[in-house]
Amino acid sequence: MKLLGIFGNKAEKGAARKAKSINDLKALEIYSGMRVVVEDQEGQVLFIARLQDLQGDTARLYQYSDTEAIQDTDAEAVRHKESVQVKMRGYNDHKRTAVFMEGTISQKQKHIWQVEDLVITKVENERFFSRFDTDIDAVITMPGSRDGGEISCRLKNISVGGAGLCSGYRYYKGDRFFLKVKLLEEKPVVTLYCEVLRVIEKDPDRFEYGCQFLELTEAGREEIARELEEVAGRA
Repeated sequence: MKLLGIFGNKAEKGAARKAKSINDLKALEIYSGMRVVVEDQEGQVLFIARLQDLQGDTARLYQYSDTEAIQDTDAEAVRHKESVQVKMRGYNDHKRTAVFMEGTISQKQKHIWQVEDLVITKVENERFFSRFDTDIDAVITMPGSRDGGEISCRLKNISVGGAGLCSGYRYYKGDRFFLKVKLLEEKPVVTLYCEVLRVIEKDPDRFEYGCQFLELTEAGREEIARELEEVAGRA
């Protein structure tokens, strides 16, 4: 009876490991097509890409930027087709969760990277993209404004998912407006439809707002991602 108990425990543990492995693979599959920020182990942004072709714990990264992505410290390893350990952060629109992953990458051809030993390290209910700190002028326009008036504000930080603003004008949670800002001097003004998620009153005439972007097309997201990568590269 004891032997049967031992074998039974081993069988149960083996089944549990197998079930966990299957569940892990299924968990990875739902993130196919997700945009991710790829970083080195020190947290330096390498490039932004789309995670696709998930098969088990392997996948492909299709890089967005046309610029040279990998940092100098990793360039030699990449040239010799050696793998580079990286961290990835993405946002799953369906689940509305931030997803953190790790794996090793090697370049297969220009702008295409092979990922191996891919694992999910953390899932959180929050916006994911690195919020790049800024301090630049921006303009807010309320939809349907009769006079078409524009209210000045400061863009304090921005990510692909949203932005942090500072203004002397009072808004409330749930308010929606158009944000116009020029992220790079040589680029045209970007117009983004925003919703206020968080309000912080610093003093009677200064407010900070945490906003998320709404109705942003895939092409729009990719354009912002490219501009943010340039902003990060110049920081």
